[in-house]
Amino acid sequence: MDITEIRTFIEAFGRNSGWNRIPREKALRSDLAGMEMFASPIAAAAAAEDPAFLRLKREGAVGPQFLLPREWLPGARSVVSFFLPFTARVREANAESGPEPAPEWLHGRIEGQEFIDRLSRALVEHLQEKGGDAVSPAVDPRFASCTLKNTVFLDGNGTPLPVSFTSNWSERHVAFVCGLGTFGLSKGLITSRGVAGRFGSVITTHPLPPDNVIPEELYGNCTMCGECAVKCPVGAISPETGKDHVLCSEYLDLMKKKHSPRYGCGKCQTGVPCEKEIPKKHKR
Repeated sequence: MDITEIRTFIEAFGRNSGWNRIPREKALRSDLAGMEMFASPIAAAAAAEDPAFLRLKREGAVGPQFLLPREWLPGARSVVSFFLPFTARVREANAESGPEPAPEWLHGRIEGQEFIDRLSRALVEHLQEKGGDAVSPAVDPRFASCTLKNTVFLDGNGTPLPVSFTSNWSERHVAFVCGLGTFGLSKGLITSRGVAGRFGSVITTHPLPPDNVIPEELYGNCTMCGECAVKCPVGAISPETGKDHVLCSEYLDLMKKKHSPRYGCGKCQTGVPCEKEIPKKHKR
């Protein structure tokens, strides 16, 4: 088994399962019924013992709460990260919808994540059927994403933040270790298919040949053009100070109140040079 077989499985699941399309009963508009959310995936594998995973436990990365692959799955040999880019329809609608998320994006964010959760579980079952074991942390009962209070966290300028957002597994950071891309000013991960999309991952006991090349620069694919800062409806991104996660979260909370049970934004990921590719200056 190798990464090509896994990528083929992911693509087939998206094409044949039916979960990559908006069901009529959930469509926010009649013309959105049957809309495809994600385009063809990319994927990469890293060895579970890659020392880069240990570095994610550092403050300033994910943090000490990050669980290593073998803490999720004893005997783990490989980690697979995959990226599902949003279709042009989803991306373009969000780029043109003003300060609030387009219905297409709301579907991609919520029904899209439901699809990824189903895909992750199906991929775990597939790997088990192939004679190994597997787990997808994001859909595992042990996964925890929380807001830590009564703890002082500092931004890049040493200014105390009122809260911090953390989890014990980070899809973006795992994707970085697996070689899928580098971070951008918006803190999204810029892949060869851009930043507008969603990540998933599985850990497995199958010894997949690692194909990851960890980027030397955290922001190597980002030109620091500042377009994501211009697009942010609440000014949560700055070329000088980076991203204010509190402002971003508050806006998402506002969108959830308005569009419940859906929410989202994605303005920093659409209508920007890195939306669907590595910006030309850095394209390899």
